[in-house]
Amino acid sequence: MTGIGIVWLVHARTGSYAAAGLVTGGFAVADAVAGPQIGRLVDRFGQARVLPFALGAHAGAVALLLAATVPDLVAGVLVGATLPQLSALSAARWSALLSGERAAALPTAFALEALANGVSYLAGPALVSLLGAAGHPGAGVLLAAALVVGGGLALAVQRRTMPPLTGHAERRHAGRTLLRSAFLRQVALGLALGVFFGAMQVSVTAYAVGRGTPDTAALLYFAFNCTNLVGGWAYGAWRHGGSPRRRQAAAAAFLTLASLPLTLFDAPLAVGATLAVAGLVVPVLLILSSVLIQSAVPRAVLTQAFTWGRQLRKRGRNSGRRGGRRASGGRWRCARRFRCGGGGRGGDDGPGARRSARLITGHAEAVRAHGNHGANSSTPHLTSTIPNFGPDQRSHSGRATPVRFR
Repeated sequence: MTGIGIVWLVHARTGSYAAAGLVTGGFAVADAVAGPQIGRLVDRFGQARVLPFALGAHAGAVALLLAATVPDLVAGVLVGATLPQLSALSAARWSALLSGERAAALPTAFALEALANGVSYLAGPALVSLLGAAGHPGAGVLLAAALVVGGGLALAVQRRTMPPLTGHAERRHAGRTLLRSAFLRQVALGLALGVFFGAMQVSVTAYAVGRGTPDTAALLYFAFNCTNLVGGWAYGAWRHGGSPRRRQAAAAAFLTLASLPLTLFDAPLAVGATLAVAGLVVPVLLILSSVLIQSAVPRAVLTQAFTWGRQLRKRGRNSGRRGGRRASGGRWRCARRFRCGGGGRGGDDGPGARRSARLITGHAEAVRAHGNHGANSSTPHLTSTIPNFGPDQRSHSGRATPVRFR
């Protein structure tokens, strides 16, 4: 939510996607670098001490961004550097609360966590986009900050469920466990899942645009995300037995086999059904990854370990999007032409802006832009996460360049 909100806000303020991409990139890099360090402080000093300071700093950074009292890039970096990883903090609490004889309930708790994350991933970008489309570009950043601060304070006041602090002797050698193969396997899996998510988003968009029906992409994403929720709920309700590592290997093999038909099918119904089947197993992999991370590292570095896993999954998603764009070739260029209103070199933002927009906007603008340019509608598509393009994205001749599909 925060990243998309920054895109809306900075673009509305500057009129440039290059500036929006630069600020969003600074936010993402700062989040990736500072997130594990905040987790390390939490493991050392406890959530009760670190979380209020992190939330206060994050609220102050968001205020700087909204007030424009400092350069947007500086404010975006500060927002990312102070963003607490609430999902990692929550996972650490579940691990401490459901230990010993209650450890059998841990997969169910992580399934509940996966369901909550799935709902937020579906609803969050839509809410931010609706606010931006309604003419309130700063409201999305403010809403995201309010949810982070409110949720963080709700965690901070619940001291009964906080993980207990560890001694200095236990912390001294605990960091080395983050280099052991048991933990690195889970990090590699998270990175691979991120690549899968990113490549799937771009490839589905390129597929829909290449067929001349870009609106189909929204339905395909909807099928995949809905079965994600169903798969997480079903796994949480199931009585778990056997080795988590074997179940994870079986789930990874199932996801691989279920995704292979996507290279063969061309009909939208067959592609949607395949994505729906593949979506069922994704939350299972995420749940089992949390279970195995919890068992692979000591309590002294648990929050840091959960943070690393989630951060590398995000980075893998970004890499997957870039790889998907290269693999899609001409079809992704068609999506760009939908998005930019033509293939000319004109426009105030120039080629650098289009490259930045391609990095930060993802798949949804292709769907929305078709609604704007193909149907001449001023109302953004509900699946859009990016504001409307203005006349500066037209060619030198003043006319939008038509799109031809190959």
